[in-house]
Amino acid sequence: MQNTIRKQIHECIDTDYQKFASALIPNIDNVLGVRMPELRKLAKRIVKDDWRTYLETAEDEYFEEVMLQGLVIGYVNADIEEVLSYVAAFIPKIDNWSVCDSFCTTLKVTKNHKERVWTFLQSYLTSDKDYELRFGVVMLLNNYIEPLYIGKVLALLDHIEHDGYYVKMAVAWALSMCYVKLPEPTMEYLGSNNSLDKFTYNKALQKIIESYRVDKESKSIIRSMKRR
Repeated sequence: MQNTIRKQIHECIDTDYQKFASALIPNIDNVLGVRMPELRKLAKRIVKDDWRTYLETAEDEYFEEVMLQGLVIGYVNADIEEVLSYVAAFIPKIDNWSVCDSFCTTLKVTKNHKERVWTFLQSYLTSDKDYELRFGVVMLLNNYIEPLYIGKVLALLDHIEHDGYYVKMAVAWALSMCYVKLPEPTMEYLGSNNSLDKFTYNKALQKIIESYRVDKESKSIIRSMKRR
């Protein structure tokens, strides 16, 4: 199975895209250059076949091989506990923002098991590892920015203390999405004595200002809140 899948991955290599993708993910050097739509098609075919055997024997040599595993886990329709066991086994393989964010976006099982996944995420949101933290934060911004969870989401984001660039950027991104979707509680948080470091706080404001979903008057107020 693995030889066949690797062959299918190699058949989809686009050398021009390889240069572009490699530039976007500067901390890794094993990108073959396969576009995401092709990987998603392959993942969906694997899910219809013996996906458990695939995940148990999958190789990790190339970026695309790791990405493909994440997509397969995201697409499978199985018991929530079984899916989460595969998620937990996969997370240590995440070493870049692209795999992290695509994996989070594809984990559709969250929609029908929000409380269970919320509990599952808590250990990752207190981790000291860059991509475990980013995984937790991106899962929050994809699934939990809603009235029922917003207070808890803001509290969790406020307690993240990590020097990693991709962690800080994820927190800033999440806060900007909180503002776009639920501006009142988020504005109250941003204007309070929060624990955000200067970089993350200002980056969150910048992302809010850049959003086309925020009106000019609100952007002006947000701009005046920048920490000097």
